[in-house]
Amino acid sequence: MDLKTLRSALEQLEEERGIPQDKILGAIEDALVAAYKKDYGKKTQIVRAKFDLNTGKTDFYQVKIAVDESMLEKDEEGEAGLPFGSPASKSEEATAKIKFNEDQHLMLEDARKIKKDVQPGEELIFPLEAKEDYGRIAAQTAKQVIIQRLREAEKLSVLAEYANKVGEILNGKVQKIERGNVFVDLGRTTGLLPYEEQIPGEHYHQGERVRSYLAAVEETPRGVNLRLSRAHPKFIEKLFELEAPEIANQLVAIKAIAREAGTRAKIAVTSTHPNIDPVGACVGQRGIRVNTVINELGGEKIDIIEWTEDPKEFIANALSPAKISRLVLNDENREAVALVTPDQFSLAVGKKGQNVRLAAKLTGWRIDIKSPEGTAEFKVEPSVEGSTLVQ
Repeated sequence: MDLKTLRSALEQLEEERGIPQDKILGAIEDALVAAYKKDYGKKTQIVRAKFDLNTGKTDFYQVKIAVDESMLEKDEEGEAGLPFGSPASKSEEATAKIKFNEDQHLMLEDARKIKKDVQPGEELIFPLEAKEDYGRIAAQTAKQVIIQRLREAEKLSVLAEYANKVGEILNGKVQKIERGNVFVDLGRTTGLLPYEEQIPGEHYHQGERVRSYLAAVEETPRGVNLRLSRAHPKFIEKLFELEAPEIANQLVAIKAIAREAGTRAKIAVTSTHPNIDPVGACVGQRGIRVNTVINELGGEKIDIIEWTEDPKEFIANALSPAKISRLVLNDENREAVALVTPDQFSLAVGKKGQNVRLAAKLTGWRIDIKSPEGTAEFKVEPSVEGSTLVQ
């Protein structure tokens, strides 16, 4: 990396990433000091470097601190002073003591032979021998530091940007597919759509556009991991927010969602305004709003029901499209027995029990389906898997 490229890189980092040039130069100088001490110095030495961005030259200096007797630990028995940096004793006159190190300190009388007016605690700077090969080492070190700082800046920038977007829908392009996992190019970074968060039956192709729900932002040693989902129940809520202004404006609220991604979902909605029909707002004229969401989900069927505080009415709504003859509730155990006519039994249960299973997830109640004659019975426990309650 030549000096012109280095200066250009520093300017770019400052303009695009907001990292001041002096901070990066300081990091470069710290790295050069570490390399110099490793090859030519001692660990205990205080060494500083000055890297000239115009010439590429690096000057090294050793620093020593002038000290007098009052600043040092005493060796006499019972009078050992405090080590450097330790808290002072309760005595008002007590001060932190320094353990003398010839690589870091210079006695005041010796320091004044070099600088007459030097004061205790003042630094004296001594130039160190320049090494011929440090131009090459400096350039390589500068390159490594810039790459490291760029990665750190990118990580912090991505973390700051996307941490506030958890729970939102992101648009991206399929970058690659590995072992069923889809990597989505989001512009500045890449998100991961794991196999288990995909809608069953969907197939993705490199370069195609895809919308997904940002479920989590995780900081890892390798960078920031954006976990995406298309199977999350909240994905449906966010899609309806985009289609129904009443939801975005909080005139209609989605109270609960139960979903088995790829096949069917139920959502319970309510209105905060007496003149707004919550179900109608989600369905839209001629079903345009709900159909847009269904198309995004690859044909997944969506039942929209009205939420109510009355558990009997809510459970009956949740079991639609079946018509319930009678509901018997056990409030203590949150158990419900739904009595249906024989012609409504299969509709209430649904294919492979899906309708009643989703109703149980949506309401949080255990639901048994029975025919009045007792000829048929189906039981299902509520489950949190594939469902969400919206507070």
